[in-house]
Amino acid sequence: MSQTHDPAADGSDRLTQLGRHAAQPASPDDAVMERVPAPHPGRRYVVRFTAPEFTSLCPVTGQPDFAHLVIDYIPRDWIVESKSLKLFLTSFRNHGSFHENCSLQVATRLVELLDPLWLRIGAYWYPRGGMPIDVFWQTGEPPAGVWIPSQDVPGYRGRG
Repeated sequence: MSQTHDPAADGSDRLTQLGRHAAQPASPDDAVMERVPAPHPGRRYVVRFTAPEFTSLCPVTGQPDFAHLVIDYIPRDWIVESKSLKLFLTSFRNHGSFHENCSLQVATRLVELLDPLWLRIGAYWYPRGGMPIDVFWQTGEPPAGVWIPSQDVPGYRGRG
């Protein structure tokens, strides 16, 4: 039995980037993240995005900073459209900001867009000057009864 795709049913008719040419945003403020209805409303499950090559710039020296981001969230009504998330994350490439600010800016934008039941970010920054700065944040306690896997990003010596 063949199935037809109804864009109005899944919200994809409102997406402006998926399936189209989308220019790289110049900054996180210029980036547009999009969402679609969660496919299983009422079910509790974890969505994980891993960005092992996240890049931003030091706001003082202009030198590149690199991080391995792990974003976990439990949807309420919405999920993030992944192409728009990728464009948002890569918009930090020429953005000068400290590690803590970049990490929380990513998490805050997702929370504002999705209003998830729960979200956490682990931002594992590679060292410059011999010291990694890792940033961890979550919206609160995760709901009971949901399997939330460990982020399993090694400490600095084993990272890579």
